[in-house]
Amino acid sequence: MTARFPAVTAQPSQPRRNAPAVTHQPRYPLGYSGAMTSTATYEFGEKVEGIDMPVFNERAVRASAGILFLLGFSAASYAFFTNDFQPLQGFAILFLLDMGIRLTLNHRFAPTMALGALIVRRQRPEWVGAPQKRMAWALGFTMAIVACLGFGFLDIPAAIMLAVCGVCLAFMFLETAFGICIGCELYRAFARTKPELCPGDVCEYTPPTRRSLFSPEGRS
Repeated sequence: MTARFPAVTAQPSQPRRNAPAVTHQPRYPLGYSGAMTSTATYEFGEKVEGIDMPVFNERAVRASAGILFLLGFSAASYAFFTNDFQPLQGFAILFLLDMGIRLTLNHRFAPTMALGALIVRRQRPEWVGAPQKRMAWALGFTMAIVACLGFGFLDIPAAIMLAVCGVCLAFMFLETAFGICIGCELYRAFARTKPELCPGDVCEYTPPTRRSLFSPEGRS
């Protein structure tokens, strides 16, 4: 007996579907240091894809301001209670070098900026314009020069030097705690051209009035 098998009919060949294109997601969000188009040693600000002006990461800047504030407040408190100004003198030198490196070399080589960028490396960057930061850091650099000269050559009374350091610490506290950059505000007030990419978008954002802010419509 011969076994019969069902005839096998050839199925029409199905057109092969194109495999979905594999898209490589960027390692960093748009505008992070991985998207920088320039890594020059002597450069003020970062050049980022999609932004036509040099910028800084505001999160790293505020982190560095917090580090400097912590060090400066500790040194100033020690000088106030013990009348020993050596730690405060050391902080003034550190502050002078840090601001000088940011202004003349590259902010990546400034110790507190490098540490601040490392701390906030997992956070999405908030890009702000470099020109206003130049004025803010120039203001800090000037105050650091005054502090170093006052402690060293000019022999300014301790009470005056503590007041100068107190003003500088207040500026750093405003930036790290509230995102208020005094130097940036001065630049915005006196610049001939309107600044762009201000911290907190204060250049473009129009806040509501106090009445609307606390009204039911303003809260909705």
